[in-house]
Amino acid sequence: MSDRLHIIVTSGTREKLQMAAMTAAVAAAGGTDVGLFVSMNALAFFRRDGAPEASAEGEVGHLLEARHAPRFQDLFAQAVDLGSVKIYPCSMAMDILSLGPDDLLPYLDKPTGLTKFLAELEGSHVLTF
Repeated sequence: MSDRLHIIVTSGTREKLQMAAMTAAVAAAGGTDVGLFVSMNALAFFRRDGAPEASAEGEVGHLLEARHAPRFQDLFAQAVDLGSVKIYPCSMAMDILSLGPDDLLPYLDKPTGLTKFLAELEGSHVLTF
């Protein structure tokens, strides 16, 4: 595997947010540098105050909550703590949602645009959720 992974997260469903968080954490634990771009429906779940609950698409999504699986926000925070994960909120989505950097969880990096994020993809694997 490449030593670089980029993940684009746009979904607002519990299963996809959970899988993106698990992928980032496992890759970081294995020594991979990870960059995440959080946009569209996903960005609302990274609000510091008043983040909504992610809806489940199916049975697994409901079971994640019922079985007290670690929350995806906590997994993302742990991934960042490993030191090789950067999570970039989409500047356009922030504008649309009227969010400033102080409105977002503290482990998110500086807002960036899609053009800049895409410029960093050369030589890395890219996943979308």
